[in-house]
Amino acid sequence: MKDTAAGKIGVLLVNLGTPDATDYWSMRRYLKEFLSDRRVIETNRVLWWFVLNFIILTRRPQAKGRDYDKIWNRERNESPLRTITRSQAEKLAASYADESRVLVDWAMRYGNPSIPSRLEAMQKSGCERILVVPLYPQYAAATTATVADKVFDALKQMRWQPAIRIAAPYYDDPAYIDALAASIERDLAALPWKPDAIIASYHGIPQDYADKGDPYPAHCAETTRLLRARLGMDEDQLRMTFQSRFGRAEWIKPYTDETVKALAAGGIKNLAVVTPGFAADCLETLEEIAGENAEYFHQAGGKNFRAIPCLNDSDGGMAAIRSVVERELRGWI
Repeated sequence: MKDTAAGKIGVLLVNLGTPDATDYWSMRRYLKEFLSDRRVIETNRVLWWFVLNFIILTRRPQAKGRDYDKIWNRERNESPLRTITRSQAEKLAASYADESRVLVDWAMRYGNPSIPSRLEAMQKSGCERILVVPLYPQYAAATTATVADKVFDALKQMRWQPAIRIAAPYYDDPAYIDALAASIERDLAALPWKPDAIIASYHGIPQDYADKGDPYPAHCAETTRLLRARLGMDEDQLRMTFQSRFGRAEWIKPYTDETVKALAAGGIKNLAVVTPGFAADCLETLEEIAGENAEYFHQAGGKNFRAIPCLNDSDGGMAAIRSVVERELRGWI
């Protein structure tokens, strides 16, 4: 007899990750998992093991814990990324309320809820097919590919494996571009001042990764080109930069922090920053951009600074996610 719970289709939204708390040990566990990923850090393994365990993990957890503490959702006692990703999954599930076969869930690549735990729960709930949606509009080996790695590692432990699809990046999806443009227009219209320039800041990757063939810089450039065209802006009005570098290696340029300082020093008084590579607000947008870079701008002579929120679980943000899901579920429903 066929199990009545079988035959379901799972949709698993996956974002980067979050610590469970801001204390030293919670941060250390999170950073160790993240920085032990060979897709994230491609340097010599023996050397990196020493640097990670004897230098980084003795100092960085306290500093990052303080940064997370600035943005922590105290009502839910969790990071904003977890709050927003959960809401995105709940709203996507609600949009499929009339399709009883579709089960929507969410996971984090690093931290909790883990990808293996949610895949196992979906499989036990009768999902014979699962679509995994990495919430990274632009593909990078250190983001999208490592989600796929974790998914297939989890499948190795299953005797009855569900069929799996990994959603393609959506850096040029019309729904995503329209949502970004509309959010920028709406946010700027509410300001009492007009920006002299706008920066589209993306998370950076080491230049060496790009030299090896990672398409990430090209995907970011295409998103920015399409966004400029949609907003009717040129390269001076909407500039592309890259943030969040660490270590001594060269990363892809131009750097966000250096661009922010240079614009202010060059006479730009009003600046807005949008972060198209992030599907949800997180440490890199709320603390690094809205905090650190706003301070850099003001210290260098700038006057007004605006960090435009990510698409998050807004109507536009959900339309972009739904567009990706519908595209990838073709042939399944």
